[in-house]
Amino acid sequence: MVRGWTIVNRRFRSGHRDIDLVVQRGNTVAFVEVKTRRDDEYGDPVTAVDHRKQRELTRSALVWISRYGRADVEYRFDVIGILIDQQARVARVKHIENAFWSARA
Repeated sequence: MVRGWTIVNRRFRSGHRDIDLVVQRGNTVAFVEVKTRRDDEYGDPVTAVDHRKQRELTRSALVWISRYGRADVEYRFDVIGILIDQQARVARVKHIENAFWSARA
């Protein structure tokens, strides 16, 4: 349990797509995408979760909901971006709750 969240699934696979983490706290289930970068050459890792990736996550979430979902649960999509500064030997972590909305999930 991390900050009150229970990990329900790690790397939930649906065909060739996956969801990095499915976590639950109370009546909220979050589908979490984690992106890590060694530097910011390609921008903030959070921006890598573009429209195409959001669509893939939504499709995988719908499969998860069809298998394990309940009507009394609220669903959301979170994104965690990790930027590793190798010289300083630190990692910056950015957690975006409700990073995007999907009418389908």
